[in-house]
Amino acid sequence: MKEVRPILQVLPRLPGKPDGVGDYARTLADRLREHHNLETTFVAAKAPDLEATVSFPGHFPFREFARRPLERQAAIILHYVNYGYGRRGIPLWLPSALRRLKSAGPLLTIFHELYALGSWRRSAFWLRPLQIRIARQVAELSESAVVSNEVSCNRLKELAPRLRTIIHPVISNLGEPKLAETLIATRDPHRWAIFGGNDLIERSLRSFSKVLPQIDSWCAPRELYLIGGTENPSWRRLAEEQHSFKTHFYPEVSAAMASEILGKCAFGWIDYFVRADEPIAAILKSSAFAALCAHGLIGVTPSTSGSIGLGSDRLPGPFFLAPMEKKLPSESEWKQVAAEIHSWYQRNASSDHLAATVATALDSTA
Repeated sequence: MKEVRPILQVLPRLPGKPDGVGDYARTLADRLREHHNLETTFVAAKAPDLEATVSFPGHFPFREFARRPLERQAAIILHYVNYGYGRRGIPLWLPSALRRLKSAGPLLTIFHELYALGSWRRSAFWLRPLQIRIARQVAELSESAVVSNEVSCNRLKELAPRLRTIIHPVISNLGEPKLAETLIATRDPHRWAIFGGNDLIERSLRSFSKVLPQIDSWCAPRELYLIGGTENPSWRRLAEEQHSFKTHFYPEVSAAMASEILGKCAFGWIDYFVRADEPIAAILKSSAFAALCAHGLIGVTPSTSGSIGLGSDRLPGPFFLAPMEKKLPSESEWKQVAAEIHSWYQRNASSDHLAATVATALDSTA
């Protein structure tokens, strides 16, 4: 039996309530424990939520923990999202804390975000130079890094050209059902879903209403499932204004229930990008898009250009609906396309694949 090796996973808050980074870290810890004999201790920058329950030991706050004498670790994994560690996304204290922590083992950084991109009207625009400086310092302290897409990889290489950077799409936070192609083929193509937080649901709902006339009759929505977020009168009103289909509301739903609902749908509409000029490939950093792929839904966006994939292994599509323009699979193709999307996720983005990628990267720095 292989020796169990300890690692530290550093993140903004201990896993507990539904949270993108927390869910990601907990799932990664589970897979590393199950398949690679790596046992996680979580270290968080902030106090946990009262409801936080996790089957791994945890410590906080990180700044104080990093000052302690530490036992040797197989590795330290940092989940970097700048706004999680500092107000306005400029955690000036983080690089020095990481330098102290690195005395216990090599550092692998998972860059969930690098720095803010936005209009000059927002404070993030003016603070971006500081955010970039901190991201560069963190990158230079790391032995290796993981990013979710080619766009982020290119931006990171500009900051730290020598850093070994691995691309791995974000994983689904709703589970990863193993789906037979025959099961996907029994779905009703008239069932659509929108999944995410309040902002994503509302933005997606607004754009979806504009492109409805573009959808062919064989897959025109007769039922729309709104999954996630919190009870929100604004997007409930938006949905109820549509009389061509029935809307089902599932706010604050459990991951298991959300997974069950997605398993009944054929298409998912996702208006992910706030900035229209963001390349479509960056959608691989979206856990909502990952959930659609993991459940074999055909994700449809308002974007009209680019491609999504890893190297030569491209995701079918991308499929889009825009005013006066569209690209959807045909009635004879959609079942096969949905099965190929599910297969692509299992091949390239699953949590098992992520854990294997991370374990290999850690072994190379040992």
